[in-house]
Amino acid sequence: MHRRHLIQTGFAAATAGALSACATAPRQPNEPNYPIASDANARAYTADELVAAGSRELGIAAEAMGSAIERIFADQGDRPTAYIAGEEASGAAVIGLRYGRGALHMKDQSASQEVFWQGTSVGWDVGGNASRVFTLVYGLYAADAIYRRYPGVEGTAYLIGGLGVNYQRADGIVLAPIRTGVGLRLGANVGTMAYSRQRNLLPF
Repeated sequence: MHRRHLIQTGFAAATAGALSACATAPRQPNEPNYPIASDANARAYTADELVAAGSRELGIAAEAMGSAIERIFADQGDRPTAYIAGEEASGAAVIGLRYGRGALHMKDQSASQEVFWQGTSVGWDVGGNASRVFTLVYGLYAADAIYRRYPGVEGTAYLIGGLGVNYQRADGIVLAPIRTGVGLRLGANVGTMAYSRQRNLLPF
């Protein structure tokens, strides 16, 4: 009985020693370091991807598109998770209206998603224009989250190589529309833009 107890004690000690050795053994070079951190940029677009898509959608030279993309990247300090390619029409005589339609693209979606937008503006703004629009979208990780109202200040827009850029923000999502087209818009205005699943005639 005493001999059996010694055997069991020795076996337990050997087992504990083996487990301890396994736990403290150095990690081999080819072993993964768990947990594996997800690549936050895997779902984001690079500048080169956006320049290629933007110049194609807007029908402009890559150099002009690259200048606008570079400025937006510098402003936001990050990479966009989606973009919208579309077109819009707008007009204003103090009170302004804007309507647009496009396709939302995300890297982790096999197909684009249709999106509409409509908005109003008030301010010193006279004229009208029809534009192609290429919008960079930051902070969007689920396509349906795009559908909301975004306040924006058109007066903060700037021109780069003939392209107009401004920002719209809501709940951590930032939209940076890049516009090119014909027409005349003068002055500055303050307004909102609502993105929806279907066309709404009322821009509210």
